[in-house]
Amino acid sequence: MIRPMEARDLDRVVAIEEVSYVKPWPERLFAEELDLDSRRYFVMEEGPGIVGYAGLMLGADEAHVITLAVHPERRGHGYGAELLWTLFEQARTAGAQHLTLEVRASNHPARSLYQRFGFEEAGVRKGYYGDDDAVIMFAHDIDSEHYASRPGARNG
Repeated sequence: MIRPMEARDLDRVVAIEEVSYVKPWPERLFAEELDLDSRRYFVMEEGPGIVGYAGLMLGADEAHVITLAVHPERRGHGYGAELLWTLFEQARTAGAQHLTLEVRASNHPARSLYQRFGFEEAGVRKGYYGDDDAVIMFAHDIDSEHYASRPGARNG
């Protein structure tokens, strides 16, 4: 089940953040983000626990994937795809025409997921992560019918 992230989720979200990223966000930063009108954060629950989360920043006609993480023990079960699909739906509902993100150049599973959703590589930010470059990716025309019923996007 995917639902909006709440302050009561932050300890579990930060626990996933800490095992997923080299430079994890502190709980304080997530709390600040939850208070911003231009942000949308979601958690995915399985049983009594949270297995993943995702965040989106909304702009005039564009949205930006801020974060997406699934607990390492739960990866490979399609949770990332479900969370990403939720971000697409939120961006489309808010009137976004394009969706963008940065991803570690070395994170091939994430890059593959994003490509399945129609993201294309648009550039590189050298040293963005300190120890790694960031690949800038865009999904254009997400308000089109093509994205309304994206075949295969929910499967894995």
